[in-house]
Amino acid sequence: MSNSSSEGLPPVPRKVIGLAVAGAVGGFLFGFDSSVVNGAVDAMKDEFLMSEAVTGFAVAVALLGCAAGAYLAGKVADKYGRIPAMKLGALLFLVSAVGTGLAFGVWDLIAWRLVGGLGIGLASVIAPAYISEISPRHVRGRLASLQQLAITTGIFAALLSDAVLATSAGSADQPFWLGIEAWRWMFIACALPAGIYGWIAFRLPESPHFLVLNGKEDAARKVFDTLMPGDDTERHIREIRESIEQDQLSSKKGSLRGKTFGLQTVVWIGIILSVLQQFVGINVIFYYSTTLWKAVGFHEQDSLAISVATSVTNILVTLVAIALVDRIGRRPILLAGSIGMAASLGAMALAFSSSVGTGSEISLPGAWGPVALVAANVFVVSFGASWGPLVWVLLGEIFPSRIRARALGLAAAAQWIANFVITLSFPVMAAGSLPLTYAMYALFAAASFFFVVFKVPETNGMSLEQAETLFVPKGAKVAALASK
Repeated sequence: MSNSSSEGLPPVPRKVIGLAVAGAVGGFLFGFDSSVVNGAVDAMKDEFLMSEAVTGFAVAVALLGCAAGAYLAGKVADKYGRIPAMKLGALLFLVSAVGTGLAFGVWDLIAWRLVGGLGIGLASVIAPAYISEISPRHVRGRLASLQQLAITTGIFAALLSDAVLATSAGSADQPFWLGIEAWRWMFIACALPAGIYGWIAFRLPESPHFLVLNGKEDAARKVFDTLMPGDDTERHIREIRESIEQDQLSSKKGSLRGKTFGLQTVVWIGIILSVLQQFVGINVIFYYSTTLWKAVGFHEQDSLAISVATSVTNILVTLVAIALVDRIGRRPILLAGSIGMAASLGAMALAFSSSVGTGSEISLPGAWGPVALVAANVFVVSFGASWGPLVWVLLGEIFPSRIRARALGLAAAAQWIANFVITLSFPVMAAGSLPLTYAMYALFAAASFFFVVFKVPETNGMSLEQAETLFVPKGAKVAALASK
């Protein structure tokens, strides 16, 4: 990422880029820990003699932990700061990696997956909040998109390590180092990035927005002077302070509650964005793709290789999103992504409607196998270049500063619950009808298009404080202006 602009905009300090990258390491862990199960799921199922329903729950249970962790993150971040929340997430990641790898039974495995989910949930909230709060407005979209780039890189690293371990051992269920099965090493490998994340968390400065919110303006000035020397520090402090004052007028002590079904409208917009991001079924590709491609005729090593290639594609298209988000805006990219996802998911539904056999014996005749493979990758491209990174960008910038961490935590919790529902239901739904399953995801992709058209305004080029005002009811704006 360039630290200057060809459009006459001020250069981006290298320290800001460095801190954004460091903050996004939580996203790497998020992607790694959530996708590492892909290569291990069949071996886990055989090891503990799990049914389809129990297998789905063992994979999806981490997402319940994610929802709880995301909700907890908002409270921890608001009370103690963004950095302490990062440290807690790193510790949970580390403990879960070792515990899952050494699990001795199915319920033990599920418990450790739950702990890891808590860590993922914390990271999923703190990284976008932290990055958006340290970033200059003209590059905030690109820097906030680093969260999704880190997630996709983590997914790639997890799938690659799964493939290397399974290939080196002969298969995922074969003994490897120290006589421990390869699938267990897949989970233990997460301990390394968890340790790195913890080390980074001890070296990052606290968010200046959090410092101002807690009356520590001198400390906030020092952070701004370090991150953006020569910039108008007092203007940044003043904008944050004014935003806090307006929030106090338009909401009761930063409450999330409002007149729209008990919550503020902007909170609902964040929740629905999060749910739609998951209801298109993206994580089915990353959690179950190895099993899926084995089911349509590929061998384990080939299936793992396809999963790795898909994750590389995801990284590349996320880079495209990063390059475009601050140039053409959020809405056009989201709308184009919705169209691409709906079309590709429809193609997958059509391909699997031609399948023969049932269960693990399913196969796609003739050209339908390649069609399904291409459609799946077009889906990943459409999602990775749009809804993947941009939902996190919007969640980091649409909420008022006084409720940002808690509102982001609630939206992320909704995202993880939606992810849990999709992940848990896929094995059962797929066993019933893959065509109907993918058709349902296509309908949600189509719904995402219309939601953006009618409910999501453009926030490109605005300060956080300006972006917030787009989602404030007109009556609240008038009251705030009248009081001044």
